[in-house]
Amino acid sequence: MASRTKGKTTMEVGGDGVAVITLINPPVNSLSFDVLENLKSNYEEALSRNDVKAIVITGAKGRFSGGFDISGFGDIQKGTRKAPKPGHISIDIITDLLEAAKKPSVAAIDGLALGGGLELAMACHARISAPGAQLGLPELQLGVIPGFGGTQRLPRLVGLTKALEMILTSKPVKAEQGHSLGLVDAVVPPAELLNAARRWALDIAERRKPWVSSVLKTDKLPPLGEAREILKFAKDQTRRQAPNLKHPLMCLEAVEVGIVSGSRAGLEKEALISSQVVKLDTTKSLIHVFFSQRGTTKVPGVTDRGLVPRKIKKVAIIGGGLMGSGIATALILSNYPVILKEVNEKFLEAGLGRVKANLQSSVKKGRMSQEKFEKTMSLLKGSLDYESFRDVDMVIEAVIENISLKQQIFADLEKYCPQHCILASNTSTIDLNKIGERTKSQDRIIGAHFFSPAHVMPLLEIVRTNHTSAQVIVDLLDVGKKIKKTPVVVGNCTGFAVNRMFFPYTQAAMFLVERGTDPYLIDKAVSKFGMPMGPFRLCDLVGFGVAIATATQFIENFPERTNKSMIIPLMQEDKRAGEATRKGFYLYDEKRKAKPDPEIKKYIEKARSVSGVNLDPKLAKLSEKEIIEMTFFPVVNEACRVFAEGIAVKAADLDIAGIFGMGFPPYRGGIMFWADSIGSKYIYSKLDEWSKAYGGFFKPCDFLAERGSKGAPLSAPLEQARSRL
Repeated sequence: MASRTKGKTTMEVGGDGVAVITLINPPVNSLSFDVLENLKSNYEEALSRNDVKAIVITGAKGRFSGGFDISGFGDIQKGTRKAPKPGHISIDIITDLLEAAKKPSVAAIDGLALGGGLELAMACHARISAPGAQLGLPELQLGVIPGFGGTQRLPRLVGLTKALEMILTSKPVKAEQGHSLGLVDAVVPPAELLNAARRWALDIAERRKPWVSSVLKTDKLPPLGEAREILKFAKDQTRRQAPNLKHPLMCLEAVEVGIVSGSRAGLEKEALISSQVVKLDTTKSLIHVFFSQRGTTKVPGVTDRGLVPRKIKKVAIIGGGLMGSGIATALILSNYPVILKEVNEKFLEAGLGRVKANLQSSVKKGRMSQEKFEKTMSLLKGSLDYESFRDVDMVIEAVIENISLKQQIFADLEKYCPQHCILASNTSTIDLNKIGERTKSQDRIIGAHFFSPAHVMPLLEIVRTNHTSAQVIVDLLDVGKKIKKTPVVVGNCTGFAVNRMFFPYTQAAMFLVERGTDPYLIDKAVSKFGMPMGPFRLCDLVGFGVAIATATQFIENFPERTNKSMIIPLMQEDKRAGEATRKGFYLYDEKRKAKPDPEIKKYIEKARSVSGVNLDPKLAKLSEKEIIEMTFFPVVNEACRVFAEGIAVKAADLDIAGIFGMGFPPYRGGIMFWADSIGSKYIYSKLDEWSKAYGGFFKPCDFLAERGSKGAPLSAPLEQARSRL
């Protein structure tokens, strides 16, 4: 058994004969094993009592339930809790005890009913919801399947097509849409929710309202032939969109069995598959990502000191280029008043125009009303001087990567901004200590490194120096959360965490191409591995100017382990700059569709002769597996350095940074988690072998050599790494 209880349920029986069972497990009343066993006991008591006519299930503090508590899987894996037999919860408790009960039950839903929470509600004989409640089955994004009967009940309540859409996309619907779909029976104001549910339950008991068992409904299911066509289409689409994932197809199998052989067979199939998916590597990876993402806001020595985030009432942004306008968009979308400063009227108009265009894009797609657009834009003001900075709580500098310009800006900010104001820089490469060296305010200087486009990309790297105060870090973590970013706190170094870890990624690809590997095969292998695009397509997207500027920083700072390639400089000489010029490693049509360019060979051959590099027959015939290893093992090596130097607090933070900053596939768990799934011994041996054959670029760092020689996990905590921060 688990060492401590996680949550409980309570039961109160009213004079009207309705037993109200309340789920209590803050913050979202997740269904832990303890909550579910408590629910079973309460239910059995309610069914045995003569004074109980009907049952209402609700959640404490305005939330029904956020779903199954997935830390329960961790307890089972650690051996602190025995795994329940397949179907114990979904069949024995939810179907045979709750749904088949001789007394009716109604779910009173407020706030959210997600995952197992919605599955529990669907087993009740009716569902009453407060307006705006979120209803959905997001299990697939965690690597599991709806395992409390959701694969059987949702298609029977909303129809097969809508059910598959909700399950496969993990997107919830609001209560109002749920009502029109047949997922909920009524939407009532929150103050009336419990009383309305009680009355509805009594009406069912007294046969004034229908007594509906969702699992037995068939009126919304299509004929068998049509259902098979719908499922075939869903399977084909899933194979195309998620070729490396097994669990979505396994989920569809459970749905299909229920339609072909009946809901009981479907429930049994779902129970069996649920017990199988938790053992998949992709599921372990996605669960690791789920907890790691929530762990990035826990920073030892900072967030454990009881500091309360200060209220940030007004933010100023310096620079209205792509990054500055994107940051401004993210802030005003979360109701922060923003001042955007530029050097002249023309640049200012362009910057404000970019923000406007970002929001108008949402209006065109139907994600934002015209009224909301106008209200959001009203939060943004333009400025050509620092006069309006006298009452700002935070400034984010987002000008070009020019150190003397940034130093001048920070010296000016110190003069004009109030003393409590946070002074942040969006630099992606420059040392923050250098940026702030002309100021006396080093304790409030911090990096706020957004990724482009800043209003879309989910990661925010919070970069602290040795002088940054804990209060400022806590404040920026809070802002990150409010603007819906995943913040990761990192130390100050060239490239910080993401760019530093991934600089060998493109360099390794260039190394291989100069020695005979086909660039398009590399991109294909890397895309198949799960990255959004390969390294050459990425170079085209960001533009060769950015690629060269970034590479230069690393060549200057880490000369002993960088691979200098002449391919891009030679292409630049011919006015190729990537996607923007429609010519890079690929050719682009007017719709920006990429196709390979046979002319690339001549640039590769020229680069080879300039660099004095010879063709390597072995590298010209690499398998996809070897391409992935030679491209990503140098990234693992650099990630180990970042971890060992204390730039990241924990290895899991590097996993999250790589996933949200570079698009590393979440179902592989992040760069360090993936490396540990392969084994440090193997990675060390390959890097060691390549470094002997090809030189220092591949040389394993001391940390990797030490752990690899013992076969020790790379993600295990490193006490001396923490002492550096």
